[in-house]
Amino acid sequence: MNQSKKTMVVIGGGAAGFFCAVNAARIHSNIKVILLEKSSKLLSKVKVSGGGRCNVTHACFSISDMVKKYPRGGTFLKKAFHHFFTTDTIEWFQQRNVVLKTEADGRMFPQSNTSQTIIDCLLQEAEKYGVEIKMNADVKAIQPKIENRNTDKDEQEWGIALLSGKEITANYLVIACGGFPKKSQFDWLIKIGHSIEEPVPSLFTFNIPHNSITQLMGVSVENAIIKIAGTKLQQQGPLLITHWGLSGPAALKLSAWAARELAAIQYTCSLLVNWLPQYNENSVKDKLQQVRFEVAAQKISNRNPFGLPARLWEYFLMSCTIDVNSRWADLPAKEQNKLAKILCAQEFAVKGKTTFKEEFVTAGGINLSEVDSNTLESKIVPNLFFAGEILNIDGVTGGFNFQNAWTTGWIVAQNVKP
Repeated sequence: MNQSKKTMVVIGGGAAGFFCAVNAARIHSNIKVILLEKSSKLLSKVKVSGGGRCNVTHACFSISDMVKKYPRGGTFLKKAFHHFFTTDTIEWFQQRNVVLKTEADGRMFPQSNTSQTIIDCLLQEAEKYGVEIKMNADVKAIQPKIENRNTDKDEQEWGIALLSGKEITANYLVIACGGFPKKSQFDWLIKIGHSIEEPVPSLFTFNIPHNSITQLMGVSVENAIIKIAGTKLQQQGPLLITHWGLSGPAALKLSAWAARELAAIQYTCSLLVNWLPQYNENSVKDKLQQVRFEVAAQKISNRNPFGLPARLWEYFLMSCTIDVNSRWADLPAKEQNKLAKILCAQEFAVKGKTTFKEEFVTAGGINLSEVDSNTLESKIVPNLFFAGEILNIDGVTGGFNFQNAWTTGWIVAQNVKP
């Protein structure tokens, strides 16, 4: 190996790997950076994120508030964010003529409204600083050239064997290959002393088979509370009805925070939905009684006192066996109580999950106690670094997982010391 120019190999052509590679190549001109991507596509999650617009980050400028958006890894990121935060992400892209805009819910997208802007920016950086990109480069095995874990950092090298039969030697190795479905895929990391938190899916929607509410696919409410029955696990926010069940930010956030619990019960549970978080069952009854008095002669279906979507209101009436053509004055007390119950605590039988679009996220990964949060270097083996979702870090939807990718990728780039 040419000792005058050391080699850094980054495994994974996603957001974290790419951001790490381009920044390392820019900062360290005396390091040769090689990026390995096992597929024929680069930055695939960047491409599909935010409906093809790329939810780059979130307009949250308080670290203490930001870390609350990560079901796993928040404490670790609290330290990491002091090195590279949302403000740094915005500035980094702005310096490269990519302006980000903030939407009402805090999500940030490129002003162009297309993820291709972010992809083009990163590809241009790679070309500008000479990052060597190898596609269809599936890694078969990796092992340290020197087995002694107390080896001097200057001596440690890595051998990376590809399925193609080729082998690459690296002075610095960065694992940034995203989430993975099975712990066994990274047996080589376990062999050198790392432990892995069992990976399970996060950010998914709930399947509610054989329930008539799915006929209302596309209907949404701006604010609802969704809770796993028998637990304290609940989330609040917009809720969307789909042809398979329940989705939207509230459902996705709940799936993230309850990822391990839901995996343990094989995604079979009861969900309770409060469609009117500003009310409880008693206050709903009071409201219904008031409406009965004020508009007694009007049809129940024509007068929706809670501002719910018309189709959803009719669904509730039919679920309570209330004739949609009947008048408010004719609403029996028994059906009125049923309506109050369903509006505040409708129960759904969940059986299974569905990946949210193509934005699959994994809960689990490299145990964070084995990684230095200031450098992202392994505490076990020198010159081994981690970035992105391979770490046991995952956030809720809204740009938080990408911010983890940018932050950890940037820290690694800064801390590779030639």
